[in-house]
Amino acid sequence: MEQWVMVMKPETYQAWYDSPRGRWIGTVEYALLQSLLRPEPGSSLLDIGCGTGHFTRMFASDIRGRVVGLDLNEDWLIYAATHAAKGERYVAGLAQSLPFPDRSFDFTVSVTALSFVDRQELALRELIRVTRRRFVLGLLNRHSLLYLMKGRTGGIGGYKGAHWHTRKELLAVFSKLPLDNLRLRTAIVLPNGPAFARTVERCWPQRIPLGGFLAVTGDVLFSTKLD
Repeated sequence: MEQWVMVMKPETYQAWYDSPRGRWIGTVEYALLQSLLRPEPGSSLLDIGCGTGHFTRMFASDIRGRVVGLDLNEDWLIYAATHAAKGERYVAGLAQSLPFPDRSFDFTVSVTALSFVDRQELALRELIRVTRRRFVLGLLNRHSLLYLMKGRTGGIGGYKGAHWHTRKELLAVFSKLPLDNLRLRTAIVLPNGPAFARTVERCWPQRIPLGGFLAVTGDVLFSTKLD
């Protein structure tokens, strides 16, 4: 059974994103994902592990193309579908066995879902298989204040059981895959979100990757066949 199947009610989870702190964090994370992915209007996009569809809706509103959110939790999918922004579609499925043909989407995105998935490398290969152009992942950064606050000794709250990645670990994994232009960036240096944290976020040098939210992007190559 996959760890990213969440037992929290979708309304409770979405209420956090609607709080002042959650709204700030979600906005910063989305801006980073959008700047790395750069999807053109009218393109197609898959959001793997979409949950309540929070980020799916944001991408759908921006690109106004074929957008699909995938998750294993039926209750969360129902919530996402009833709150659809621009006609995006939601389907049930596993990250390790995506129900789509090869190269089905121009872009793929997954926001923290892979931090809770077993057999992560298989999920990554599936993500790459269905992608024509570029992907972006939002992960949890072990080298961050957020990890010290929420991730140690197995994690607490919504972070319980999460895998926290390091840059070195990710570079080793992605070096085995047919990718180009791999980039890693972080955001949310101070996760509490008061005015001071927001000022730090705007001024923090990106060359110091200590943000709790770790974004990874790359272009997919098809000269090499995935095993």
